[in-house]
Formats: sequence, structure tokens, C-alpha cells
Amino acid sequence: MLRAAGVGVGDEVVVPAFGNVEVAEAVTLAGALAVFADVDPVTYCLDAVAVEDAVTSRTAAVVAVHRFGRSADMGRLHEVGQRHGLLVLQHGESEAPYDEVAQRRERAAYLDARLRGVRTPDGGDGHTYQQYVVRVPGNGRPDRDAFARALRVRGVACRVPVQTPLHRMPEFRRCVSLPQTELAADETLALPVDGSLTKRDMQRIVSACNALGGLLQPAL
Repeated sequence: MLRAAGVGVGDEVVVPAFGNVEVAEAVTLAGALAVFADVDPVTYCLDAVAVEDAVTSRTAAVVAVHRFGRSADMGRLHEVGQRHGLLVLQHGESEAPYDEVAQRRERAAYLDARLRGVRTPDGGDGHTYQQYVVRVPGNGRPDRDAFARALRVRGVACRVPVQTPLHRMPEFRRCVSLPQTELAADETLALPVDGSLTKRDMQRIVSACNALGGLLQPAL
């Protein structure tokens, strides 16, 4: 799509640094430069204000990425695109069948009502819970990672959704301030909400998380 629109050498394309390395790679394959903008701390999608701040005279396009079942604010991003004459593209997630989405939402609601010691996701804007991503409070990545290890010992198959932001990877390293991206990479943890989980499975997740939540204190 970038190539078809004439984006190439000498152009810049604004993309998120919070995961989705394939998007930045696509920009590079088109011959353009990936420029990273910060994400919204609630949706983990590109923040429109941050995108506008990243626009230069060489910016040709913006690629928004929908994350974890939440959609980017395409209305505001298109407004930015119109002001600056930019192509605005979106990279979506595979859509799950309605029944599966309903089951995930049911399990997410169960966790929302019972989890303690972690910050549960905001369920607004038709969240489909492709991943149920919580925030683990504390002093940064060591706390989140220790929390994840302890959950796995208790039989909870959790995962860190983004290990390293793209602007910290050698092939895309940039000297840029992306505080929300870095905080999200340090604190986020995906808990299971698959439709196959039984009530006993859900109870085990809640019990394991709540037993550990009080051990992690916010940074002073």
C-alpha cells in the first residue's frame, strides 16, 4: 500500500514503536524511514497529538495499528492527515467470530470485577479482548517480570506482549522520547481470556494474581 501510494526514498512514515515490527519493516522495504510516535496509555494505539508532533516536511504517511482488541482513534488521525496532506493507513488484527468475542468479553468482565493489585484494561470502544492486558504497578520491568514468573509457577499462562519497543532495537534505534510506550513495555502483561477457559481456570487466575498483587508497591 505504501509503494502503491508512491511512498519511498526520502519519505518518512509515522508508526508506533510499541510492537508490530512488521509495520516498521514494511516502511523500510518501501525505501522510507520509520519515525516513531508515542501511544495512548489506554488503547496502546498511536496518539494523534504525538503523531502531529512527529510530522516534518518529509512525512508522507501514518500507519495506525489496532492493538489487543482496541481500535486506534482513526477520526483524529485522519484529521491530522488532512491538515498535513498525509496518507493514513491502518493495520488491523484478525477478526474473531462473534461467539468467540462474546466469550472473551464474558471472561474479561469476570476478571475486571475480581482482580486486585493490577490495573485492568479499559473496556471502552467495543473492546474485543484479542488480549487481556493488565498493568503491573511497581518500579519498572523487574517487578512485572517477577510477577509473570510467579504466575507461571502457579499455572497461569501469561505473556509479556511487547518485550522491547522498536526504537530500542538495534535495527530501528532512534534517540526519541516515548514515555508512554516505554512505560507500557515495562508494565503490561497479557492474561488468558480464551473461550476454552473454564470457571475453575478463571478462579485460578484471579487467586494467583490477587495473592501477588499486594507484594508490588508503586514507585515513590
